[in-house]
Amino acid sequence: MFGLDAVDLARFQFAFTVSYHIVFPALSIGLASFLMALEALWLKTGNEVYHGLYRFWIRIFAVGFGLGVVSGVVMAYEFGTNWSVFAQRGGDITGVLLTYEVLTAFFLEAGFLGVMLFGENRVNRTTHFLATCMVAVGTLISATWILISNSWMQTPAGYHLVDGHFLPADWFSIIFNPSFPYRFVHMVLAAFISVSFLVAGVGGYHLLRNSKDPAARTMVSMAVWMAIVAVPIQIVAGDMHGLNTLRHQPAKLAAMEGHWQNEPGEGVPLALVGWPDMSQERNRFSIEIPHVASLYLTHTWGGQIKSLKDFPADERPDVPLVFWTFRIMVGIGMLMLLTGLVGSFLRWRGKLFTTPLFLRWITLFSPAGFIALIAGWVTTEAGRQPWVVYGLMRTVNAHSPLSFGAMAASLTGFIVVYAIIFAIGIYYILKLIRKEPQGEMPSGGPGQNSTPKRPFSATLESFDD
Repeated sequence: MFGLDAVDLARFQFAFTVSYHIVFPALSIGLASFLMALEALWLKTGNEVYHGLYRFWIRIFAVGFGLGVVSGVVMAYEFGTNWSVFAQRGGDITGVLLTYEVLTAFFLEAGFLGVMLFGENRVNRTTHFLATCMVAVGTLISATWILISNSWMQTPAGYHLVDGHFLPADWFSIIFNPSFPYRFVHMVLAAFISVSFLVAGVGGYHLLRNSKDPAARTMVSMAVWMAIVAVPIQIVAGDMHGLNTLRHQPAKLAAMEGHWQNEPGEGVPLALVGWPDMSQERNRFSIEIPHVASLYLTHTWGGQIKSLKDFPADERPDVPLVFWTFRIMVGIGMLMLLTGLVGSFLRWRGKLFTTPLFLRWITLFSPAGFIALIAGWVTTEAGRQPWVVYGLMRTVNAHSPLSFGAMAASLTGFIVVYAIIFAIGIYYILKLIRKEPQGEMPSGGPGQNSTPKRPFSATLESFDD
């Protein structure tokens, strides 16, 4: 139907669930470290503004953490239901890595999350701060194992291939595979930056309502500092990640650049916009700047890279998809840098908190980091195609023997359920954001107002309020 088969639907289902899921782990990673910084500042200075912000953001963290756990469990099952051949052949490596994630990060987070969410009135300040730190560390450890597994699929190393099965030969090489360090830094910085712009947007929203609000001023100030420091580092990290991709996944890099062929004696142009036509093997409506891609990819004026035509047609990714998602990610990154520079200029002029145009911009721009994050994941995952393990195992050979009808029904169910659950979750987060940035810490347990059983119990809000 419509030229699609069961494998296409299985791929789309995984892409759909990943796109929903990745937002919430990124939110948890960034917010957990932000909460750790807020509590540290409160303990050091005694300034109740930091404590009020901690109380405000911990509720949003609780909702995001809960949604992240729910959506992450679904993907683990998809490996077995939709990609059982890959799970069977690669499970001796990827299965072990995901198990480590559960045994280290998930248990660490689960062990301290209750103290962080509900224990401030039950333990001393040092113990509560330790719990916050452990949850923040747990989110980073979780990201580490997930990215090791994904990076190994992108740049496999340290394995033996025996009868079609990937068996571990060197765990050090598996863990520190060629793309993992770059991918880890890029992802963690993306989470921090995405949350910093969310914080900036929330602060801007409250400043538009009350320009004297000290908590809102603190949010905008901290977010602008984070942007001006972290975004340039991310640009450098992204460049290094791109050079790593050029070395280990040249077909993906060629698709990102929309580079179809090399011309003798000419460098690689930067295609600003255009539409890659895979049937005609050229870019339509392209606007290009000569030699610029050569400068940042080879650091020479006339350097050349492998082009798409250097690869068989059946080993090229979906070029238009990779080309445009990469540009969405980079374009948003440039706007983030510009926003940080403008914010720093306004701070210098003493107008950071009193410029309505800038405050409206950061409010509207607040979800941009998560859009860039999704675009980046589409770039890296779609760019790996047609391989599930790059260069070794094709995606069409990794799926379960499912019928088109079964996959269509499953995909429809996921779309409906996710649309309902996550629409409610995002609505709830927006409802919390509209509240004044202060409030009481959640409490609970026997004899208290409620007995917490889940992270959502920490929000102290109902849909009826």
